[in-house]
Amino acid sequence: MNVAVTTLGCKVNQCESAGMIEEIIRRGHRIVPFHERADVYIVNTCTVTARTDYQSRQLIRRAHRLNPKAAIVVTGCYAQVFPDAAASLPGVALVAGNPEKEDISSLIEKTALGGRRILVSDIHDLASCTGPFAGRFHGHTRAFLKVQDGCDAFCRYCIVPIARGRSRSLPGKDVLERAASLVAAGHREIVLTGVHLGAYGADLRPQTDLLALCRNIEEGNVLKRLRLSSIEPREISDEMIAHMRQSRVLCGHFHIPLQSGDDETLKRMGRDYDRGFFRERVEKIADALPEAAIGIDVMTGFPGEDEKAFENTLEFVESLPVAYLHVFPYSERPGTAAMKLPDRVPDPVKSLRGRKLRALGQRKRRAFAERFLGKTLAVLVEDRRDRSTGMLKGFSRNYVPVLIEKGDSSLVNREIDVVVMDTTEGRVVGRVQGGGRNG
Repeated sequence: MNVAVTTLGCKVNQCESAGMIEEIIRRGHRIVPFHERADVYIVNTCTVTARTDYQSRQLIRRAHRLNPKAAIVVTGCYAQVFPDAAASLPGVALVAGNPEKEDISSLIEKTALGGRRILVSDIHDLASCTGPFAGRFHGHTRAFLKVQDGCDAFCRYCIVPIARGRSRSLPGKDVLERAASLVAAGHREIVLTGVHLGAYGADLRPQTDLLALCRNIEEGNVLKRLRLSSIEPREISDEMIAHMRQSRVLCGHFHIPLQSGDDETLKRMGRDYDRGFFRERVEKIADALPEAAIGIDVMTGFPGEDEKAFENTLEFVESLPVAYLHVFPYSERPGTAAMKLPDRVPDPVKSLRGRKLRALGQRKRRAFAERFLGKTLAVLVEDRRDRSTGMLKGFSRNYVPVLIEKGDSSLVNREIDVVVMDTTEGRVVGRVQGGGRNG
C-alpha cells in the first residue's frame, strides 16, 4: 500500500511517527508524501491547544479530499482524548490511541480491508514506556530518542496527563541500546525527549535520574553530541549544570518552561516555583555556562492575568539572560482545573500580548547571535540547504542556527569549525575554518 504520514505536536510525537514509518516500510509498504494520493493516511495528532485540535481536523479533511476512498487512521493525543469526535470526521476508518501506536502497522492492514473502529485503551493502565522506536531518522543528522512518557504534575492548564498518562521511563539498558543503534545508523547527535523529561527514572527500580542517564550514555564513548529537550526548572540541579560545564558530549543548551513571570499567575497555574527561584536557576546556568543557549516557554492570557501581571511577565523575561522564547496563548482544555477559573482573558488581548512577547523574543535571539561575531562555533552540518540562501546550514552545540558560506556537500553530517562573520535575523553566517573537525 501507499501510506502517507503527517505529525503534529511535540518531539515525542515525532519520535513515534518515525518509528511507525520504519515499521510500515519493514512490512513492505511504501511511504509517500502527505500531499500525494495514498491508500492510507495516518494523522498523528496533538491536543495541547484548541488550535492543534483544529489543525488535526483540517489535516484529516485534507486527506479525505486527496483520496475519498482512502482509509484515514487518526492516532495521537487528539485521538486519545476525543476519539468520538475524531471518528465522526469524513473518511476516518480507525481511531487509535497512544498505546495502540505500537501496533499501527498491523492495524492499518486490517483497516484497509474495511470497517470503522475506535481502538483507544485506558492510557492510565500503562505502567511502562512503550511506543514505536525509530532506528534511523531519514534525512536528519540529529535523532530524537524518547526515554520518558507521561506526566504526574497536573498543572491546571495542561491536558497532557490525560492524553499521555502517568510518568513512565525507559530502562537505562534499553536507552543505551537504542542510542547505540542510532549512532550506528550515522547520527552524530541524539536529543533525549520525553513528555516530562526531568522526571526520568523516578518510576524505575532502582530509582535513577536524568543526569545519571546522561553520564551512562557518555561513558559509552560512541556519541559526539547529546542534547536535552525541555526540562522543568526544579529538575535542573547544580550537579547537572556542573556536569554540562565539563562535558565534551552534553550540549550547552537548556529549554525551560517559565509560563509566567508573575507570581500570582504561577500559583493559579499550579506551578511549583516562583520568579525568584526561576531567576536563580537561569542565572546559575548563565554564570557557569556563559555561552549556553537558554530558551523558555511563555504563556499569555491565563485566566486572571490582568495588565499588571502581563507587565510583570514582560519585565521579568526582559531581565533574564535567555536566548529565545516560545510564546503561545492559553487555550481552554476540557478536563483541566483551569476550565473552572474566572476572569477569562479575551482573545484579542491574548493576541496583542503574544505579539509583544514574540517581538521581545526576536530581540533576544538577535542579541544572542551577535555575541558570537568573530568567534568559532562547532557546527553539525545538516543535509538540507537553507531555502532562501541555498547555503549549507546547521546548529552549533549551543543551539545557534548557522549558515555556512561556500560549503560543499562533503561537509554534510560532519561537525566542523565555523568562524562567524555576520548575523541575520537571529542566525549567524560563517566560513569553514580549515578542513573541519571531529570528522
